[in-house]
Amino acid sequence: MGSPLAAAPESTEPSPLIAVSHLDHAFIDAGQRKPVLHDICLSVFPGEIVILTGPSGSGKTTLLTMLGGLRAAQSGSLRILGAELLQAQKATLTQLRRQVGFIFQAHNLLPYLTALANVRLGLEVQTAWLDQGQPAMDACAQALLAQMGLAERSGAYPANLSGGQKQRVAIARALVASPRLLLADEPTAALDKESGRDVVDLFRNLADDTQAGIVMVTHDNKILDSADRIVHLDDGRLVEGG
Repeated sequence: MGSPLAAAPESTEPSPLIAVSHLDHAFIDAGQRKPVLHDICLSVFPGEIVILTGPSGSGKTTLLTMLGGLRAAQSGSLRILGAELLQAQKATLTQLRRQVGFIFQAHNLLPYLTALANVRLGLEVQTAWLDQGQPAMDACAQALLAQMGLAERSGAYPANLSGGQKQRVAIARALVASPRLLLADEPTAALDKESGRDVVDLFRNLADDTQAGIVMVTHDNKILDSADRIVHLDDGRLVEGG
């Protein structure tokens, strides 16, 4: 009698946080279909920082918003944190967004809230933090603002902040709940060299300490060394980079 077959070893590779397969996307302009993304395939794993580069108009921001469920997928497969977003229900998208930190080029701070209250918003969508109450949320938000060099500006409104200060508040809001996935569009564009490096170090710590995945769009060559991998978008097509 032959020996019994050995069981196949279990895979130790973690599941990707982002698994995009053959994704296409187009805008409709004056009744005409304008393709923006072509056959995009991309995986991002826990603890990985991926930098997305490419010329203006190549589709970087469009792809980033699709990864966060802010723009509907049209064809292909778009699995984020284990959920398929193609034809996803509103509840699925809402649940996803609560696990994703966003940093937008335009900051998107609420003008009628202080810096502290803007950062606290990142916690107010988390049930566990709501259960702890506002004082705990304020303390957490204040600590992160201090880490961003804004301890004395927590009571200021966006209209009274500089562009770099607004950017740091937006970054704090995205990081405060330790998201499983961080999507950042030109996060260092309004920052000086030292502040930009400090922010990238925070991203690295988030990835290493919590195994979050990070996708960052940037033209800032000074922070490319922070990436585990660089991918390049050219005319809506994705190419592995340096």
